[in-house]
Amino acid sequence: MALSDFWRDNKPAAIGALVVAIGALSCFTIVPETEQAVVVRLGDPDRVINRYRPNADFGQTGAGVVFRVPFMERLVRIDKRVLSVDMERQQVLSTDQQRIEVDAYARYRIIDPVRMVRSAGSTVRVGEQLQPILSSVLRQELGKRTFQSLLTAERGQAMKNIRDGLDRQAREYGAQVIDVRIKRADLPDGTPLESAFARMAAAREQEATTIVAQGQRNAQITRATAEANAAKIYADAFNKDPAFYDFYRAMQSYDTTFSNTKNAGTSTILLSPDSSYLRQFKGSTP
Repeated sequence: MALSDFWRDNKPAAIGALVVAIGALSCFTIVPETEQAVVVRLGDPDRVINRYRPNADFGQTGAGVVFRVPFMERLVRIDKRVLSVDMERQQVLSTDQQRIEVDAYARYRIIDPVRMVRSAGSTVRVGEQLQPILSSVLRQELGKRTFQSLLTAERGQAMKNIRDGLDRQAREYGAQVIDVRIKRADLPDGTPLESAFARMAAAREQEATTIVAQGQRNAQITRATAEANAAKIYADAFNKDPAFYDFYRAMQSYDTTFSNTKNAGTSTILLSPDSSYLRQFKGSTP
């Protein structure tokens, strides 16, 4: 009974106090560390809260409870974290007339929130704007290259060029492109893919044949050099004692002639005792 009497007697004051409390609460809002906010006053960006700063320590950029004027100011919240935009799978024609099906994505961050609000209005709109730009830049860069170059170290340079081209246009929306990556770069199924595999196999076989030929050439050069060095060593050694060299060569000849294991006991050799071939048996040269 007393509460109802109090409400009846103080209804206007209670309603006024409630309106004041709601208005006071609407003057304050919380901006977390993961967000930066642009205060828009009467349609025009006025100030930035918790602006992204490279290398700034966590908790030292202005996040927390902030004040704004109700009905005159509104907050546009912008994610400070790294965002991504995916490109729809599409075909790109390379310089070797190969139709390549490409999936790619880009990672970016909003570094100029005021420009972003003026040019796009929200991070969602920034992503929508960057998607066709990424597609266009990627198509132009990959159209200058062959499909095979995307399988080599040249792919890194292509990605750098795409990132730089996308970053130049992303700055108009207050964004900085951090990285661009190709998730997949495939040939369409069917004849193009089979033809590419056949060309790659033929190229690898040709490369293997070249490597084998070079190895054989190098082996022949090494073998010839070794034989020449051995002959020189033998010649230098035998020139020190020519008589011993004659004796050694004669012994080799006798061994080959008289100890023929293939025709042992089946051959007859007739020589004159005065034959110069048998002079080493006499113990002296004629």
